[in-house]
Amino acid sequence: FFLLSVPLPLFVLVSCSANRSHHLSDTGCEIQMVASTSGEICAFKIHGQEMPFEAVVLNKTSGEGRLRAKSPIDCELQKEYTFIIQAYDCGAGPSGTNWKKSHKAVVHIQVKDVNEFAPTFKETSYKATVTEGKIYDSILQVEAIDEDCSPQYSQICNYEIVTTDVPFAIDRNGNIRNTEKLNYDKQHEYEIMVTAFDCGQKRATEDVLVRVDVKPVCKPGWQDWNKLIEYKPGSGSIPLFPSIHLETCDGPVSSIQTTIELQTNYIGKGCDRETYSEKSLQKLCGASSGAIDLLPTPSAATNWTAGLLIDNNDMIFKFDGKQGAKIPDGIVPKNLTDQFTITMWMKHGPSPGLRAEKETILCNSDKTEMNRHHYALYVHNCRLVFLLRKDFDQADTFRPAEFHWKLDQICDKEWHYYVVNVEFPVVTLYMDGTTYEPYLVTNDWPIHPSHIAMQLTVGACWQGNTIKEGTTETAQTKPLLSPPFAQYFHGSLASLTIRPGKIESQKVISCLQACKEGLDINSLESLGQGIKYHFNPSQSVLVMEGDDIENINQALQKVSYINSRQFPTTGIRLLKVSSKVQCFGEDVCINIPDIDAYVMVFQANEPKITISGMDHFARPATQFESERGVTLLPDIRIVSTVTKPVVLEEMVHNLDFCDILVIGVELDPRQECLELDRKELQGKHLDTTNSTAGYSISGVDTMRNYELVLRQVRYRNWHTFNIFDRKFRIKCSELNGRYTSNDFNLEVSNEKMHFHQNFPSAIDELHFFSNPSEQGLSVFGQYLESINSIHGSVVPSVATIVIIICVSILVFITAMGIYRIRTSHQHSSMENEGSKENEMDWDDSALTITVNPMEVCKKAGLPWHFQELEDTTSDESGESEEEEEEEEEEEIGNEGDKQNATRQQQLEWDDSTLPY
Repeated sequence: FFLLSVPLPLFVLVSCSANRSHHLSDTGCEIQMVASTSGEICAFKIHGQEMPFEAVVLNKTSGEGRLRAKSPIDCELQKEYTFIIQAYDCGAGPSGTNWKKSHKAVVHIQVKDVNEFAPTFKETSYKATVTEGKIYDSILQVEAIDEDCSPQYSQICNYEIVTTDVPFAIDRNGNIRNTEKLNYDKQHEYEIMVTAFDCGQKRATEDVLVRVDVKPVCKPGWQDWNKLIEYKPGSGSIPLFPSIHLETCDGPVSSIQTTIELQTNYIGKGCDRETYSEKSLQKLCGASSGAIDLLPTPSAATNWTAGLLIDNNDMIFKFDGKQGAKIPDGIVPKNLTDQFTITMWMKHGPSPGLRAEKETILCNSDKTEMNRHHYALYVHNCRLVFLLRKDFDQADTFRPAEFHWKLDQICDKEWHYYVVNVEFPVVTLYMDGTTYEPYLVTNDWPIHPSHIAMQLTVGACWQGNTIKEGTTETAQTKPLLSPPFAQYFHGSLASLTIRPGKIESQKVISCLQACKEGLDINSLESLGQGIKYHFNPSQSVLVMEGDDIENINQALQKVSYINSRQFPTTGIRLLKVSSKVQCFGEDVCINIPDIDAYVMVFQANEPKITISGMDHFARPATQFESERGVTLLPDIRIVSTVTKPVVLEEMVHNLDFCDILVIGVELDPRQECLELDRKELQGKHLDTTNSTAGYSISGVDTMRNYELVLRQVRYRNWHTFNIFDRKFRIKCSELNGRYTSNDFNLEVSNEKMHFHQNFPSAIDELHFFSNPSEQGLSVFGQYLESINSIHGSVVPSVATIVIIICVSILVFITAMGIYRIRTSHQHSSMENEGSKENEMDWDDSALTITVNPMEVCKKAGLPWHFQELEDTTSDESGESEEEEEEEEEEEIGNEGDKQNATRQQQLEWDDSTLPY
């Protein structure tokens, strides 16, 4: 534009463009200025602070000047400049006092932009999650920026997907969408590269990564859990679902109830309980003594269960509705008192048929003539009924007779533990440790008195009205094809016992039904107040409830499995997790599928039970015949080891029985027996059984206690003259024979019988030898082998060497004496002794030995051999056998005896004439 001012100068201003990369050039970015004046123009002055411009005069006469940049201009720093300029004439100059200046002219400069910057993305990478099967208008938006100052170069005009063959597209605003429905099974994740362009078509220097995760269609349910949980014995408590969480698909959930169930109804009695006998368990739990096992393992003494069906566990009996067992007379008292207890494990399902008959568990009825039931326990239409009829001699009043309980567990086909405590007229049922009162009690009159015997049965009820008095079921007018049973039981029973005169406490009942495996919660304190939980008595079912999903997730993550058995049953345990959800204001709420998983319990390292100790010994007859007898196993040792990858490691566990069995002919009670003082069992969970076949110690107790008891078992025989030796076999077991020890064999001998059976035969043979120095040594060597085999396990090695030397010298002397006796024509006894000493003198040039063999043998601790030898050489003196034994005892107990000293002197000789 033009500014006219007369007589002041007039300026013409022109626009200019610049960038920060170079100075404004004279011909490029400059402003031509013209000042109209009558005189000369000597200067231009710019008014403004630190303006990057300067004005120079080109022609003083014409007043032409130029405005130029004196430093780089950057559009990104400042797009426009505005300032004031004035022209000065040449009167006295700008610093003088007489110069003239023009009016103020305004200069406005706009800086043109250069496309020097490339687009850059705001994020280093982008991520989004989509659900399969949906088309999205926009999955996510990417955004790039440009640092140029002008709209043309600073705006992003286009985005582009660089990755090829992907089902995605992007618009000008950076919105990414899928072009087809995504499939989770086909591809879980996509990675694509995206670039950007500004409006000057300058491309981004770096492309950006966009990751798109595909998730399956949202289905409510539990996420992140494993179907298989591995459990190694001895691991304690392990979490079942450490990372589990619930997906509700944004449903309006108000509360959740979750049930975790450990299904073990196919293992033992419903869980991995110790497979010890009921009698042993009762001792461990402190139950009252006197329990009678009505379903024992079949044996010679308990043969009434031999015909029943036995499960793979030999303590579980299956009843198929065709079998019953008669309990022999005398096993259970005929008349129970007002206090007694019946206990059992039972697994039972719904009764067959619409109008099912009674299914008898236990029944005591008339044996003949009539069919009166005195007491019985049976199931009828999924109700448990206990019948107890009193006799008239006890009470002649209307009294409670039938007690009914209605429980779902009676017909759920799972194992449950039942205890019927009778304190007449009160009868209490415990089922799995929980008390249940009868819902119905019916009264009846007492039974009329009679003298008919009663029959106790299991699995069915005896029908006495089918049998006449004085006959049997096999000797009737019309013989029976099977025993007269009725009301058969369908199901499984185990550990059925009756305890007359006592009832069990709640503590004992809980112990007897306790399970060794179950569910547990780690850190109950951390569950929070918003979580409610409940265990069933056996801890196989856990119910948790809460209104916060995150709290439920954390609570379920703390649920664990525990098995405290040292040798748990190998195999799987099924797990089931079911959930119920309530929603806010919704009639139809979301459905959470059940979880089906399982715990795999691995095989424990099997123990190797080893019995060791002295396996052969001999004792004098007097010890066998003494009141205390002979201790059989004074040094028995029981050790259990397991083989691990590197070492053999000793372990400690319980045993449940040890048997001392007689090998060969059974014990003759008229002359021998095995004994044990009952006081040795005090403070231990052990019982003993004695018979002619051996001695049995049973009960769940430590190996140490079994050792202590076995070391006190004694063997007595008060007629030892007709016995040479006795052999026994010791065997121990853990878990009812699941793990058994080695067979430890023990042989005990009568010392005197041993001597007469071995040594005299060798002496007899010497009578026929003409050269005792050669043939006698051969027989003597055989004798030494027999002696060594007899005493090798009981005599120390050093003593054995000394004994061999002593016996060698003594036998050789005896052989030489016999030879000299035959050549001396039977002189008198005293003369023979003297002649022996004279004849035993010979040249000892080859070998010189001077020794007292009796003294050496006494120090070795084996005097009885030499006493027997002296008895043999003194038979001619007419001493009786009893006198000889007395003399032996004197020689053993008194080393300073004069007669013994004389014999020692007689056994000294000079062996210089020996030929070797």
